[in-house]
Amino acid sequence: MKSIRQRDLLNTWLRLYAADRRLLRIEEYRPERLTEELPDLVYYTVDMTRDPPGLTILSNGTRVSSAYGHAGGGRLLHDYLGPRFAAVVMPVYHHCLARALPVCTIAHVEDIHGHEVAYERLLLPFADRDVVTHAIASVKAICEDGGFEIKNLMRDTDELPQPKLRAVIDRDLFHRTSRASAGEIIEFS
Repeated sequence: MKSIRQRDLLNTWLRLYAADRRLLRIEEYRPERLTEELPDLVYYTVDMTRDPPGLTILSNGTRVSSAYGHAGGGRLLHDYLGPRFAAVVMPVYHHCLARALPVCTIAHVEDIHGHEVAYERLLLPFADRDVVTHAIASVKAICEDGGFEIKNLMRDTDELPQPKLRAVIDRDLFHRTSRASAGEIIEFS
């Protein structure tokens, strides 16, 4: 993850998990400067009784809405994404929910001007009595060249996002005595 703020969100989740060795309730999750992150966050309720589990969008940040071309509050994520994107995106969400672990993904997309943009997503699961009931997605669009067009970034394209990384974050990482540096490679099994 290139985003320092996403690393902070993940480290807060891991630290809170480590305190009691149990999944967090969403009410317990209050990282510093959370309000600054709201434009990049999507909150979901999760229905684990469905097969596959259903994710209903509670709220989505303004940058996320801009990237997808419209707001999705109150809709099922699968319906909001549409069949083409759902085929690529939903398996990652379902894996996060099934494992009850954070998941990080990076996919490359091109904006309308042909700039390559890294679309980084951090998914965090939350539970009530060990059943996942909520999830938060932190989404960051990053371009090495600097400027890019976020409007309809995930809609105005004939090509689907090209996955570059899909990683389940092992909650036992909190046992590490030191933090990983930004360039350090960590492999997850």
